[in-house]
Formats: sequence, C-alpha cells, structure tokens
Amino acid sequence: MGALHEGHLELVRRARERCEAVVASIFVNPLQFAPSEDLATYPRDLQHDREKLAAAGVDALFEPDVPAMYPANFSTFVAVEPLAALFEGAQRPGHFRGVTTVIAKLLNVVRPDVLFLGQKDAQQTVLLRKMIADLDFPVEVEVVPTVREPDGLAMSSRNRYLDATRRVEAATLYQGLCTTLRALEGGARKKDALEAGAAALSSRAHLDYLEIVDAATLEPIEELRPPAFVIGAARFGTTRLIDNLWVPR
Repeated sequence: MGALHEGHLELVRRARERCEAVVASIFVNPLQFAPSEDLATYPRDLQHDREKLAAAGVDALFEPDVPAMYPANFSTFVAVEPLAALFEGAQRPGHFRGVTTVIAKLLNVVRPDVLFLGQKDAQQTVLLRKMIADLDFPVEVEVVPTVREPDGLAMSSRNRYLDATRRVEAATLYQGLCTTLRALEGGARKKDALEAGAAALSSRAHLDYLEIVDAATLEPIEELRPPAFVIGAARFGTTRLIDNLWVPR
C-alpha cells in the first residue's frame, strides 16, 4: 500500500532473483479499512516509492485509483472463512474480505507466475494461500521472512506514527514473542509461556492478543507443535502493530 520500507524492497529483491520480470502495485485499498481506521491518514509517499522500486529493479508499476479497482456498482467480494474471522479478523471486522478481494483482482490483472508476500502479516499469508488454492489461481506463493530493525521491531509503514518514546516501547512486542517461544521451547506450559511473553511487553502497551497457533488452520494449540506461529498484536499509544514468529518443522 505504499510508504515503502526495506521489508517491501526485500520482496522485490527476492522476485528479481527468481523471475525474468518483476511487477509491483501500489494501491491504498479502502476495502480493508474500517470507518474508524486510518485510511485518510495512512502514509503516502508515491514519488519516493517509485524511485525506490525503480532502484530495486521493478520493471512495471501498477498504480490504479479507486474507481479503476472498484467502479460504480461494484458488488463482488472474496471471503475466506472461517480463517478471516480469527485474530486480526476479530479485531478488524471486514479487513480480510478487503484484502482477499483486492489481491484476487490484482492477480487477475497482472497474472504473475509467483506472488511474493511478507511473513510479517502471517494471517494474511495463510488466507491468501487458501484463497489461491481454493479458487485455482495459477500462481506460486513465496513467503519472504520479516525484515526487522536492529532492536527487532518488524518494519511496517505504520511505524512512522510512533514518536521516540513509543518507538522504543514498540520493540517490546518482538521481545514478548521471543520470550513466549523460548519458554515453550524450554518446556513451559502454554499458560506460563504466554504470561511470560505478555510481561515482556512495555507496561504502557495494550496487548490485543498473544497466542501460539497451527500454521495451516490458525487455531490455537496447547503445545509447541511445528509448523506453527507465535502471533501477537499490541497498541503503543494510538499505533497498533502486529508481529509473529514462524516455527518451522
């Protein structure tokens, strides 16, 4: 959705390594924002985004406007259920319907051979894999590991909202995930591991959720049984951030 950072550019670099041509899109998708969310203020920096993508080796950039994607009387949507109702879906009703609808449209417009997705949005990657499999999109999915700041904070366009104090606090979300995973790997009970992880967050953070889930179904699991994710979401001031740790087989 623009406001590009190194996490986005890593997707381009991985695509450049694998593919003869690389296409990127920039579109701040109104369907995935609730009325109370930050659509109007979402970071936009189109000229710098164009320069970054060109320098990274993008061959074509697709920049549709809202009427191009959703013309008058648009009334068709893609929903992946029940996965879209969990975690981020519960916190942001309708969000994932917007995501899957716009990605379905972008896949039909561009018709890529490979779709590169960032691991930071773990639930999104699971939903899009499911949508692509269920609807027989002829595209391979490659998930690229999360790119992090030196203190572990996952790169995100919304990090721009953080002032200096909140920026320091925001890194504790990653610390909480790591604490949870270390406790689980050390044999701690799930309840104790989650409590330790929550305690690692800044005392001023508002934790929305912290959980260990099956990598395919996103259902909570009671013990570390890879492949799995440790997932979390928290608010730092007015800025809400998500993160996860991938636990492979």
